[in-house]
Amino acid sequence: MKPFDPRLLREVPATRAPIGLLAVAAAAQGAAAIALAFALARLVTDVVAQGNWERSALWALGAFVLRGVLGMFVDRMGAHTATAVSSALRRRVLSRWIEAPAEARPDAEEATTLAVQGAEAVEPYAARFLPALVAGVVVPVLAVGALVVVDPLSALIVVVTLPLLPLFAALIGRTTEDDTMGRWRALEQLAGHFGDVMRGLPTLVTYGRARRQVEVVRAVSDRHRMATMRTLRLAFLSSAALELLATISVAIVAVTVGLRLTHGSISLEVGLLAILLAPEAYWPIRRVGAEFHAAADGATAIDRLLAPTSCPAGTSRRAYGPNDDVPAGQEVEVVGVEYAYPGTETKVLDGVSLVATGPGLTVVTGPSGVGKTTLLDVIAGLRTPSNPPRISQVHYVTQRPFLPDGTLESALRLGAPTGRTTSDVWDALRRIGLWEFVAGLPDGLGTRIGDDGFGLSAGQRTRVALARALLSDAPVLLLDEPTAHLDGDAARTVVDVLRELAAKRRIIAVTHSPDLVAVSDEHVHLAPTFAELSS
Repeated sequence: MKPFDPRLLREVPATRAPIGLLAVAAAAQGAAAIALAFALARLVTDVVAQGNWERSALWALGAFVLRGVLGMFVDRMGAHTATAVSSALRRRVLSRWIEAPAEARPDAEEATTLAVQGAEAVEPYAARFLPALVAGVVVPVLAVGALVVVDPLSALIVVVTLPLLPLFAALIGRTTEDDTMGRWRALEQLAGHFGDVMRGLPTLVTYGRARRQVEVVRAVSDRHRMATMRTLRLAFLSSAALELLATISVAIVAVTVGLRLTHGSISLEVGLLAILLAPEAYWPIRRVGAEFHAAADGATAIDRLLAPTSCPAGTSRRAYGPNDDVPAGQEVEVVGVEYAYPGTETKVLDGVSLVATGPGLTVVTGPSGVGKTTLLDVIAGLRTPSNPPRISQVHYVTQRPFLPDGTLESALRLGAPTGRTTSDVWDALRRIGLWEFVAGLPDGLGTRIGDDGFGLSAGQRTRVALARALLSDAPVLLLDEPTAHLDGDAARTVVDVLRELAAKRRIIAVTHSPDLVAVSDEHVHLAPTFAELSS
């Protein structure tokens, strides 16, 4: 766990400008603190000597105002930087997971924890720890440099005692790292178990096992609570230790200054400057130690979010732009493909071949669990088998198609070329049998739907996804059970549309529907492997 990971600037360029501006502001704030010490020492000396204290008071007031304005700017800039950094990290990790094959993606529970709690944990790291880190590097150097000019003996004491603070902070930080990792593991276990319970809740209620999960969730929550409390106790103890070291070091400087003032070996102004500058040398490092514990989750989350993903060689494909003509004779070549799910040795696909040349409709059938959906995932490039297939650009309609939160029109245009007009959208709805339903809505295409198509039935979600496929110009369409959630009339409409599309595109559909099999040009039947039969 590094205090600052340079990968953050290298791999997420959007964070460079806000972090750079925040660093400059934090350094300027530290310089203003040094200037304030000089102004206060001069003011006290003028008051005691009955000099021109009015001018010194104006300088001190100006230094106070400057430091206050810079502090306010650092706070505001820190909040802006925190939002920018967390958002950029979340966008980066989500886009990387989307582009990666299934083997390189984390589990759903781990991904949720990183994308939600992990990105949020980065905000205090960016808002408070990064300014403290910059001040901890700049201000002690300025303070010691000023002390060397003003009072070399006090500078020597500070130089000798100052390394004790980062040394103790590093020793305590090692323990903090272990506790923080333990807390993250407990959080992932809690998120994973809670997600499993929520997904299986209908089954648990059916068999009367739902209430038992309350105690299990409570036990997992207690482990997370205890891990969090261990981290907090360590943070308080480490902050107290750093405060004690800094207090003793400043006291040593104050004692030597007092003795020399008593003997008259230094002036009052020099003594005041030494006493005012010494805490400025220790304070930023104390703050770094305190903020590091507060932002330890953020440092761990950044390390996890920026961890490299092992992405094996993906599917060989040629990309077509939205203005390109859809090729009429694309070849889908899947020869001898073998695939086993990550962490297992049993092959769900073992020597499967599928070769389709030119436009037409290919249906894939077989018993449930034989690997039909996995075959479509392989063709779409979502999974990487032993022998990657060669295909062109595809449009994939899964069994539960993705419909984002927004208007119905935005869901239909997802993945469609920019040149598609509203008339094209209505034509696709008419062909798929949804024209009357959408036209009858109060806002038509502007009707808002919830996340994952909330507000639509399963059949309506499927037909919206099929209309979106009609708007796409991909030469290959992959369909997983396109008629599964449709009634008889709607299913026949979809079959007719697919038969019409097959005259121009290559369609590969997984189905149990005999009507779709009857109108297909090619039929591939997957049989269970020997391992599945023996089990």
